[in-house]
Amino acid sequence: MKRISAALIVLASIGASLQAGETMAAASDPAMASAASAPVATKKENRALRNGVYAAFAKDKRIDAGNIGVRATNGAVTLTGTVTEPAQIDKAGALAKGVPGVTSVTNKLTVQRNFGQ
Repeated sequence: MKRISAALIVLASIGASLQAGETMAAASDPAMASAASAPVATKKENRALRNGVYAAFAKDKRIDAGNIGVRATNGAVTLTGTVTEPAQIDKAGALAKGVPGVTSVTNKLTVQRNFGQ
């Protein structure tokens, strides 16, 4: 009976750890615990980089960023959407490259076409 009670206590503590978001390795290894929090830091860094690119667009009045999407992943930025003039494509790419932390830019912007053209 004592073995069953001890086993249930161990299982209950493991279950509580897993519900708290820990893994078995993270609960016993501090290095693994910090690695588990790495994706959160990366999300924050990606969000900050994306916001930095949008801020660069906002500072330049020649760019209408209303239809531009920015995705940042570990320093790599992808621009998608449309602009009103062809020159804005290159300008947006150059502005994005100038943001600290940006390591590469993939520019998928296109010129917005009006209906009937």
